[in-house]
Amino acid sequence: MITHIRAAGERLRDYLGADHHQMSVRGMMLFLVTGAVLAGAALLGIGWGVVGWDPLVQQVRHIAWIWLLVAAGSTVISHIGYLLAYREVARHDDGPEIHPVRAAAIVVTGFGLVVPRGGVGIDHTALCDVGVKPHDARHRILSLGILEYAVLAPAAFAAALTLLLQHINAQAGLLPSWVIGVPLGTLLTLLLLPRRHWLRRGGWLLRRLANGLDAITSTLQMLRSAPRGPVAATGMALYWAADIAALGASLALFGEHHWSIAALVVGYATGYALTRRTLPLAGAGAVEALLPFALSWVSVPLAEAVLAVLVYRAFNLWFGIGPAAAGVRYLRRRRAVA
Repeated sequence: MITHIRAAGERLRDYLGADHHQMSVRGMMLFLVTGAVLAGAALLGIGWGVVGWDPLVQQVRHIAWIWLLVAAGSTVISHIGYLLAYREVARHDDGPEIHPVRAAAIVVTGFGLVVPRGGVGIDHTALCDVGVKPHDARHRILSLGILEYAVLAPAAFAAALTLLLQHINAQAGLLPSWVIGVPLGTLLTLLLLPRRHWLRRGGWLLRRLANGLDAITSTLQMLRSAPRGPVAATGMALYWAADIAALGASLALFGEHHWSIAALVVGYATGYALTRRTLPLAGAGAVEALLPFALSWVSVPLAEAVLAVLVYRAFNLWFGIGPAAAGVRYLRRRRAVA
């Protein structure tokens, strides 16, 4: 009995730790079904248990179909922006010059429901495939995540401050958390940066914190280097702006109201602070559960928010499964020898 349990545990560990080279087609299908079940359960639970069917049916009666094209185009543009940022982060500080086609395959594969570790696991293997050492690969992936938040957080701070000054109704504590939290977090980071070498002498948690501070330092150095830094920042800003535009188009598809850009940014950032490449399961289930409520906290009707998130995730996650599958095939066929 114990032997069977250990064997099952090892198989589960191998499955969860597999990359896009190791994952079988059956394993990918299982992972895909798991994500679909979690996402569907989240939206169904909110739509049925919280909102009710009648408000949802009322929203569906008024659909402006043209916004589907806007959402689709915005999703494509968001991938292009992320590709620009990805290549600059990868080749910073004598990193590899990844061919645009290969980089595009890595990016679209990371955005898809392909492996349990998500885009982080795919990026690590893909960078090692082109000759990057494992430690350096982890460092670059961390820098990419830092760049994501370094662009989104100031935008959310400015949007929340705008809503506060305009006295816009929002969930209690939501706007102050961004207005206070972003400057406070920035100040704390700046105070810790000179002490990262001292932190490295401590325990496991302090060493992890020191590694994160090293990645922040590297990211700041990259942003100061021209033209690489501005291109990376512009690419990431384009990603966030286009992805938020896709969500806005999904809201406009059902809504009769016109929501301010500031409210949309705060709602998006609250429910989706990290990209789906960073989140486990590409955020399946978690985003569907949190984002509708985050939008409702900035005065979007919950029924409209649920339907908008359903359409938004159809574009930014589920329609990307095909390109992600093509990306896996390309990366497997053209695996480089480090």
